[in-house]
Amino acid sequence: MASFQGMKINPSRYHKSQLKFYFFLFPMTLFVALPIIFIISHAFKPSNELFAYPPKFFVRMPTFDNFRDLFFLASESGIPFSRYLFNSLLVTTIGVFLSVLITSLAAYSLSKLKFKGKKTLFEINNLALMFVPIAVTIPRYLTISRIGLIDNYMVLVLPLIAMPVGLFLVKQFIDQTPNELIESAKIDGASEMQIFLKIIIPIVAPALATVGILSFQLIWNDTIGSTLYVNDESLKTLAFYFSTLAARTGNTVAGQGIMAAASLISFLPNIIIFIFLQGKVMNTMAHSGIK
Repeated sequence: MASFQGMKINPSRYHKSQLKFYFFLFPMTLFVALPIIFIISHAFKPSNELFAYPPKFFVRMPTFDNFRDLFFLASESGIPFSRYLFNSLLVTTIGVFLSVLITSLAAYSLSKLKFKGKKTLFEINNLALMFVPIAVTIPRYLTISRIGLIDNYMVLVLPLIAMPVGLFLVKQFIDQTPNELIESAKIDGASEMQIFLKIIIPIVAPALATVGILSFQLIWNDTIGSTLYVNDESLKTLAFYFSTLAARTGNTVAGQGIMAAASLISFLPNIIIFIFLQGKVMNTMAHSGIK
């Protein structure tokens, strides 16, 4: 028994006993990273490598021609590439901010405030998780048309800021906050907004980071808004432009290179944000089911 004393199952620093974990984790990491490596490599392949047989996984002679062709194709259509990029950045920034704000306020209200019907509202939110976006396309279009949001920037934001899954995750986090902590803050004279900003927000920061990632991916990659609700080409987003590349270029050698470059540009913001916030996402998933 003495030989096991002082021995940690999971030491805080590197120990040779951890080598067995690296033996399994390194191959798994490389396997998961292969699609990412391929997307990056494929975007820089010249035309002769794109259609080489047998195909090569890694690029041999990297080039920026695919990106130059992508920017030139956008300018030929009359709308510069920078306009599509600006639209996506603007819509995504506003959408993520509103989504995080509304989700956090709604979750706090449903978790800690007392009012009639809050359980029913939360059950309706959970019921909304069952519906795919295409199921509400027609009623959503009729609603947007009647309130006059066609050909407006906000039509690309408002339909996407309500996130049932985000509300569920954040509420689960807030439910773990002791009621005694909130009551003591009220005794000290704190208002509901002060409690929300100074107590609740720091506690649910990991969950809010997860909501931010989910809303960013949803809005950044959305093409339905630009397709159905926007007729003005200058208001459409980068994701919509990328979705039309196949029709614009056809099945040509140059077209394959352009679409490879577009795939990389569309993919990079998602992976960068996830890399910086993945620790908070894992923390959210670990605690979301704990009462």
